[in-house]
Order: sequence, then structure tokens, then C-alpha cells
Amino acid sequence: MAKSFTELRENHPCYGNGRATSGRIHLPVCPGCNIACRFCERSLNDSENRPGVTSRVLKPEETIPLIKKALEISPEIRVAGIAGPGDTLASDNAIKTFRLIGKEFPGLIKCMSTNGLLLSERAQEIIDAGIDSLTVTVNAVDAEIEARLNDYIIWHGKKIEGLEGARILIENQLEGIKKISEAGIVIKVNTVLVPRINGDHIEEIAKTVAAAGAKKYNIIPLIPTAKLAEEPAPTCQEIHAARAAAAKHIELFLHCNHCRADAVGVPGRTEFSKQIYATFDVAAGSVKENFSHG
Repeated sequence: MAKSFTELRENHPCYGNGRATSGRIHLPVCPGCNIACRFCERSLNDSENRPGVTSRVLKPEETIPLIKKALEISPEIRVAGIAGPGDTLASDNAIKTFRLIGKEFPGLIKCMSTNGLLLSERAQEIIDAGIDSLTVTVNAVDAEIEARLNDYIIWHGKKIEGLEGARILIENQLEGIKKISEAGIVIKVNTVLVPRINGDHIEEIAKTVAAAGAKKYNIIPLIPTAKLAEEPAPTCQEIHAARAAAAKHIELFLHCNHCRADAVGVPGRTEFSKQIYATFDVAAGSVKENFSHG
């Protein structure tokens, strides 16, 4: 049975309402994505601190010795999460990894992030894998707005652009959220705030995802990059206004640290990713392409 909202509040750094005391390990096992978000850029490096960045991509079986090592160094870790660097449902790697974690570390909270394109059709796999909490990135519930944030989707082997792709994405996200929440899994929704595109749309997103079953909402300020590199980042006033609008409908998460896909430790207090991954070879240079925030 999935962990309750109360249990997540006590042990998951993304669900508590104050300074985090529990740690997490992010396992970068997902190499590819099925969405071309205009603000996302994946990279293999040791320097940037943002979603979509990792020192390397792991195979599912490589995660078990890493988790053992991480727990020795940081026994505060309560959560094993997968948030990229690509999408967790675009391959089978995340589900395979969570099955291994369930056998080897049954006490760890299993947390997954996804863009939600395949969430509805893979919902039962998520439930069967024993996922405790799920984060879905929903940047719009209006296809015209979504189409300005996302160039295309890859769905069942087809590249679908514009409004059609946006409609499919939104429909699958909301249907998936409903299925997962009805199974008792706690859902958090992330929205990347791009003021000139979805700034006036935040309340509608929050209202819609709450009605679908989401319990927590996280507004992530745009980091200008990729095709939205010239788009201004939100001001403090714009972030505050977006949060005030969303808070009418759903509980907010206010302590996001833009974590890397290979983050290890207690957010805002400790970071052991370089120490944990020191035994693995880091790919020379960097690899970049568009993908979705986890």
C-alpha cells in the first residue's frame, strides 16, 4: 500500500512544510524523453544545479550499490526518487528500478516524476511497482497555451506538433492523475511559470489538477534556456501572484531547490552526489537536447 499524505509530510522533503530534515537520492536512469519542451535542456555535467542535469545515466541494476553507499554516507535518506534526466515513462528503466528498490530497500519511499504523456496508459504499472508519490509536470490545461511551451510530442511512434500534440498531452496527464490518485498514491503537480505565456493561467491549472486528485502544487520559476532563453524569468512579484492564485485551490510546496537528476542528501543542507558517483566514469563533455522537466 502506498504511503499516506501524512507519512509523506513527515519523511519526504517535497511534502513537508518547513526546513527539510529527511534526505533523498535521485537516480538518473531515464535517458530519453517523448516531449520537446521549449524551456528544457538536458546536460551531462557536474556543474549545473537544475532539473535535467546529471553526471551520467545509470542502468537500473547499477542503482542498488549506489543506494547502499548513499545510506552509509547519509542515513537521513528516506526517499528514492527518479526524476530524469529524460522522462520516467519513456522507457522501462524507472519501473524496473523501483521494482529492485522495493525488494532491496522496502522501507524507502519510492517517488517518481513524469511529464504525464504516458501516465494514463501506464498507470497500472506505476501502481504495481509500489510507487508512493508521483509528481506530474503540468504547464497548461489549455492546448493553445501548452502549444507555446512545447514544440511536439512523440506518441506511439508518431511526432505530433502544435495543438493536436498539446491536447493529447493534457488529456493523458489529467486522466493519469485521476487514475493514480484513485489508487491512493499521493500526487504533486509541478508547473514551470513562464509569466508571458502561462502566468495568467496558473489558477486554472491548480483548480483543474486539484479536481483530478492532486494534493500538492509546486510553481517552478522558469530558468531561461533552450528555445526560451530570451524569455524573462519570473519576478518575485509574479511568483507571489501565481502562488496566491493557486493557493485558492490546492496546498502549495514552497521550498523547491531545482534539484539535479542525481541529487543526494537533504535538500538545502547536504549534497553528496559527487561523492556517491565518484566510482563511476563521467562522460567527457556534455550532451544536450530538449526534454521535459521532471
